[in-house]
Amino acid sequence: MSSTPWQIKGDYFETCSCDFLCPCLPSNMTARPTKGHCDVALVFHIDQGHYSGTKLDNLSFVIVAHAPDVMGQGNWSVGLITDAQANAQQQEALTAIASGQAGGPAAALGPLLGQFLGVESKPIRYEKNGMTRSVSIPGLLDQACEGIPGADTATPIYLDNAGHPASTRLALAHGVRSHLHAFGINWDDTSGRNNGHFAPFNWQAS
Repeated sequence: MSSTPWQIKGDYFETCSCDFLCPCLPSNMTARPTKGHCDVALVFHIDQGHYSGTKLDNLSFVIVAHAPDVMGQGNWSVGLITDAQANAQQQEALTAIASGQAGGPAAALGPLLGQFLGVESKPIRYEKNGMTRSVSIPGLLDQACEGIPGADTATPIYLDNAGHPASTRLALAHGVRSHLHAFGINWDDTSGRNNGHFAPFNWQAS
């Protein structure tokens, strides 16, 4: 585990292959995914961040995962997509943070990892507009989600005290589109019925 001081904060979202509402979080990953397995892409856009003296502002990264059965049973296959805008030092920093090598929230996923599928550096276009999030990575990922409005229709319904590496408070959302073709994981859904979440995140070295 790295002893390098670091911190990143910004905005995260995901869509997964489960029908809304995904049973994995409310069950603390003990329920079977609605399709028997789970494909997910967790997208992070860093507003402000540093890894020791290396600045990471305005960079993005994506953690792609396939869980073959109940998520808590592990054996996940995981790949990482880093921002092509990042220079060599920034690439190393993003990889260390997102893989869990640098400690922090991603390190908690280590016991669930069965196979690490590698790292690819690609252009990442991240967009945030009200309760909508989207990302585009040519040839690998095109996904978007939209928040589920609550009593105040300008604010989403939230899931609190969640055991999730991004944040313990997640907005509930449904997938608008999910096209994932990376690291041998292939999944397409435009039904509008699959699950999503978004939240601000604030990670630092543990």
